[in-house]
Amino acid sequence: MSQKVVLGFSGGLDTTFCVKYLSEDKGYEVHSIIVNTGGFTEDELKNIEAHAYKLGVKSHTTIDAVEGYYDRILRYLIYGNVLKNNTYPLSVSAERLSQALHIAEHVKKLGATAVAHGSTGAGNDQVRFDMVFHIMIPGVEIITPIRDLKLSREAEIEYLKAKGVELNFEKAAYSINKGLWGTSVGGKETLNSKGILPEEAWPTQVTKSEAEEVILHFEKGELTAINDRSFDHPSKAIQYLQTIAGPFGIGRDIHVGDTIIGIKGRVGFEAAAPMVILKAHHALEKHVLTKWQLNWKDQLALFYGNWLHEGQILDPVMRDIETFLEHSQSNVTGDVYVQLLPYRFQVIGIESPYDLMSAKFGKYGEMNTGFTGEDVRGFSKIFGNQTAIWNAVNEEAAGSK
Repeated sequence: MSQKVVLGFSGGLDTTFCVKYLSEDKGYEVHSIIVNTGGFTEDELKNIEAHAYKLGVKSHTTIDAVEGYYDRILRYLIYGNVLKNNTYPLSVSAERLSQALHIAEHVKKLGATAVAHGSTGAGNDQVRFDMVFHIMIPGVEIITPIRDLKLSREAEIEYLKAKGVELNFEKAAYSINKGLWGTSVGGKETLNSKGILPEEAWPTQVTKSEAEEVILHFEKGELTAINDRSFDHPSKAIQYLQTIAGPFGIGRDIHVGDTIIGIKGRVGFEAAAPMVILKAHHALEKHVLTKWQLNWKDQLALFYGNWLHEGQILDPVMRDIETFLEHSQSNVTGDVYVQLLPYRFQVIGIESPYDLMSAKFGKYGEMNTGFTGEDVRGFSKIFGNQTAIWNAVNEEAAGSK
């Protein structure tokens, strides 16, 4: 009996090669799986399934992971206002981890002896997939044909043509990866340290030119309503906001980052909804959290985002930080008003019952009703007391030399 291998399958060139190579050259019983984290339509998923069976897989499974992706990963990125290098909302790295976790669970369910993915040897994804598999399904063989055979695109195409596989082998000018938390765009302009993506490279074209205001409603840090429309799950609110903000060309940028394997790289991305949500959420937090809540959140979120980017979603310290982040959202409830314009947006303000910027306690730069001038005079003396003592002691010591 053939051994079972579970293959993470997207239907593209690399994973198409993997099906033929594993089943016909290596004799495996191939079970393909696609984990949808918001990047595929129903029609696209049906076409991918048909393609998998035509290639000869034993079974094909489609996992709708959109809501689970948000629940397990994305909400913590929002709680932490996570932007890698103050730029990138971790669009691809976050979804790869969600996909790896589901693939590992499928391996357990089928009792497969091997798991395969189509990563090359050049990027971050190989590490993310491998590491999750090593932790969740230890002892299961990890097969990576493209990486192991060091295959070029041309070699893959030649192999598949010889097998009679029908596929569009024309290479698109830009590599696009779409998901719930943004879309990455790679092309010749991102392969070097200088270059900007042309307008036609962006998947969402700019079709709106008139300013538009949206009201985002947060409940305990989660986006639950936009304008007058409520949603039963935040993932649906994200998708809806993308349809509103995307046509403005908002959230476009090029991220320069350090890969897990030690090289630097550039990638374009468009993430209208994520960028608006993160900035709106942060604006609300600045009104309802204390300065030390904000300070510690920033520090922990920076580590959380970096560790997540490097594939360490299963490290127990991540659960500890998630607990802190979730607890910090207790009062992050209210409306945030955002103006959308072509290629940019601005937060107009917030309304919240937990707003700490309350006129009842005084107005910044004006009269304060919470304490007197004499109170401040005494506080200032005490607050700087230890530093005053240090200066006095050191001046006396210097004078005695």
